[in-house]
Amino acid sequence: MFLLFTCFQTQAQELQCDVVINSDQVQVQDRRVFTDMRNAVSNFMNNQRWTNETYRNEERIKCRLLLTITQMPQIGSYNATVQIVTSRPIYGTAYETPMLSLVDRSWAFDYIEAQPLQFSENTFTSNLASLLSFYAYLIVGMDRDSFIRLGGSPYYDRALQIMNNAASQAPNTAGWKSADDTRSRYWLLNNLQDPQLEGFRLAQYLYYRQGMDIYIQKPEDARKNIVEAIKNIQQVAQVRPAAPILRSFFETKADEMVSVFKNANPPEKQTVYTILSQIDPTNIPKYQTIIQR
Repeated sequence: MFLLFTCFQTQAQELQCDVVINSDQVQVQDRRVFTDMRNAVSNFMNNQRWTNETYRNEERIKCRLLLTITQMPQIGSYNATVQIVTSRPIYGTAYETPMLSLVDRSWAFDYIEAQPLQFSENTFTSNLASLLSFYAYLIVGMDRDSFIRLGGSPYYDRALQIMNNAASQAPNTAGWKSADDTRSRYWLLNNLQDPQLEGFRLAQYLYYRQGMDIYIQKPEDARKNIVEAIKNIQQVAQVRPAAPILRSFFETKADEMVSVFKNANPPEKQTVYTILSQIDPTNIPKYQTIIQR
């Protein structure tokens, strides 16, 4: 019994994904289909093995997928907006740092009640399975980048394979091609794989592994490394100021960066405020609190 329990503990799946489906905007006679859909999506995200790595239960990546059904063009067909939020534990603490927050407004898929979702990395099975697989690999990739320099590359490659298959087999579905909205999933992955924007991924390692993970033990060293991460992101912003990955980063991390630097020394505060107000003017009111005495 103990051996079986130990094996279960050491071979947990990578994701701990909370799935919520909001169907208030559509009228249907039997809403049990949405309960079934939620269960199918949850099982797909949480029971599929996305890597060859061994994850302990406490290492599973916590994420939340809020799927809001906006239209039902016909029975079994759905349009939706999806919000995905992930977090990461900080070493030696109970704190969970927000890592990713994004909204994808171009989900369109078919779903038949009681029909299981089938995963295939190399072939297209359905648009819903492709959407879920794509974001699962994206979530894993960004998490790995925060622990290992450029550690997410294999998972971005797998997400690219999913995307290419979907673009080929479901050509009329939005979000999979370069011609789509600049904040689409296509451009999000493109940002993460573009060598010119590699500084963003290097910044993730600096920010999390060499910054937040040592913040309790060595706050000054942590802040120095986070400043370097912000400078990396500044360089990316100069190359591609409208990159969707930057917008996602600032929407997720602005409040935390304010908290991290509120106790910094005055020169460091001014440096951080100057950079952040330049590359993220939307959040200037928040950043001003860094330099207020």
